[in-house]
Amino acid sequence: MCLRMLTAAPRTRAQLADALRRKKVPDEVSERVLSRFTDVGLIDDEAFAQAWVQSRHRGRGLGKRALAAELRRRGVADETVNEAVQSLGPEEEERTARELIARKLAATRGLDTAKRTRRLVGVLARKGYPPGLAYRVVREALEEDGANDVPEGEWDLE
Repeated sequence: MCLRMLTAAPRTRAQLADALRRKKVPDEVSERVLSRFTDVGLIDDEAFAQAWVQSRHRGRGLGKRALAAELRRRGVADETVNEAVQSLGPEEEERTARELIARKLAATRGLDTAKRTRRLVGVLARKGYPPGLAYRVVREALEEDGANDVPEGEWDLE
């Protein structure tokens, strides 16, 4: 059962343990199987977390907070989550945020600046970016796009 699940997609130890529990596999049998799979390298939560962070950041543009939440939901230990998320550098996170806003900016043209700001910051917030970074990236994008009534003071939240 575990091999079949791992063939379909990478899984964490917790995901496999949950599946075995649902199939009513005794805990001691489950623990032996999972330990053996870990020993031979078929289960590696650290590698899973690193790959997940890189894949979901590049593919979906998710920020650190969203990536950490997804890994925790999959049963990855907090320490492993923190290490994987910290491997994503601040420059890389900011570059991705800028790319996301650049793609969404045109769709907000014609709206007043406050509404554009709310929508664009909301995009980044839903993707797990910190507020200070989100506001800064949106402010700079709006200024580059020619918005001349971009407020200054309320943006510095970092």
